[in-house]
Amino acid sequence: MASSSIPFTGLFTDGQSRPASDGGYYEVRNPYTREVVGHAAAATQKDCQDAVEVAARAFKTWENSPLSMRRDIFLKASELLNTTQWKEKAAEALQQEVSATDLMVILNFILSSNGLRVDAGAIDQLKGETYVYAVAPWNLPLALTIRAFAVPIICGNTVVLKTSESSPRSQTFMAELLHEAGLPNGVLNIISTRRVDSPPRFAEIIAHPAVRKISFAGSSVVAKSLAAGAAKHLKPCVFELGGKAPVVVLEDADIDRAARAIASSALLNSGQICMSTERVIVMRKIAPALTDALKRHFSPLKAGGPGQAGRPPAPRHALHGGKGAKLLVGDKEARGSVVQPHIVTDVTADMRIWNEESFAPNIIIHAVDTIDEAVEYANKSDYSLMAAVWTKDVYAAYETAARIHSGTVNINGPTVHTEMGMAGNGFGSLRGLGGDSGYGHFGVEDFTYIRVLTLHPKEDTQYPLIG
Repeated sequence: MASSSIPFTGLFTDGQSRPASDGGYYEVRNPYTREVVGHAAAATQKDCQDAVEVAARAFKTWENSPLSMRRDIFLKASELLNTTQWKEKAAEALQQEVSATDLMVILNFILSSNGLRVDAGAIDQLKGETYVYAVAPWNLPLALTIRAFAVPIICGNTVVLKTSESSPRSQTFMAELLHEAGLPNGVLNIISTRRVDSPPRFAEIIAHPAVRKISFAGSSVVAKSLAAGAAKHLKPCVFELGGKAPVVVLEDADIDRAARAIASSALLNSGQICMSTERVIVMRKIAPALTDALKRHFSPLKAGGPGQAGRPPAPRHALHGGKGAKLLVGDKEARGSVVQPHIVTDVTADMRIWNEESFAPNIIIHAVDTIDEAVEYANKSDYSLMAAVWTKDVYAAYETAARIHSGTVNINGPTVHTEMGMAGNGFGSLRGLGGDSGYGHFGVEDFTYIRVLTLHPKEDTQYPLIG
């Protein structure tokens, strides 16, 4: 039985928090201190089936609910999130479960509050309904949980959302918030389970006939398994699976600004954002100056516990480079779950560090001689989510950006940025072009069906073959 002195996160189904049907639970540990900071219910097959059936029953009413009611619930949730009571509750969960720094706690609040309001405005875009199973990641627990459920629910769907094993309390918090704001029971249901039990739970939920669509943000390894399972039942998916964001820096770029933007996007949240800068492709003439500027920004910053610039955990494979690669900043060591900022050069496109998302505070610097070569190297990746181009020439900016295979290209700006005001996650619905960036996006069109109603003439008519 879980200790009463440690917070317990139950399954949130049909508007209530409840333990797993067999009483099972697992430990949640702080990634930095490794201390147990929570216990979470480990959902069984029966629990998952119950959650889906609850959502299926709620769908019968929710799909016909007034659009104004849906909007008002999300606006109310945004108001609640800005109260001291809910802020303190969320901040405690974020700091304990994912070792969030003060900056990342604030960023979660801003993106979540804005996301709830923006997604409430998606009411004007509605066309139909479906039913959704969603899986959300741990790195921005509040904001990315909202992205997983907000647009589907606004569109008239009901949702079963599986939390990350690392952040069940932070993510279940969002269901409690929406419940307090007036969301009817059963519309949003949250389940958590042990990592080892996730694959069979995924398969069981996807196979359930009530589940009509699967949305997922996370690793491409898990996504391939989900897609294969969904394909067996011809069920559509929406995936966003990370990035290896390239930044192309042309000769006339403002080197100081570019270096600050690159460093910020590479180091924010210890590089554990799908939009984090990982590859810097720079014209050879200015490569020494840009490299020096980046070293100045990287060297003083440290990842670790409270008060540090970044926070763990980072995967150990993030440090793997390749034969001949040169380390300019960093020591290639992982201490516990902490990886310090690294700058690597002399990397070729066949190396692991070029091709795999590191999800750590690492960047590669690669010098080129022409814009054509820069574009070629920017596109040497299966990831196609975010990119940036730095130049003072607006024509060169647009011509270069248009050739980069990325859903979003920021001109003279950081890669950790999307425009506000787009339904999907409050700071822009991220758009990948395929490969490891997934397919579809978390906007209204991917969570609705177009329904064609054809009214034939009232008068009698003749039909082929029959008359």
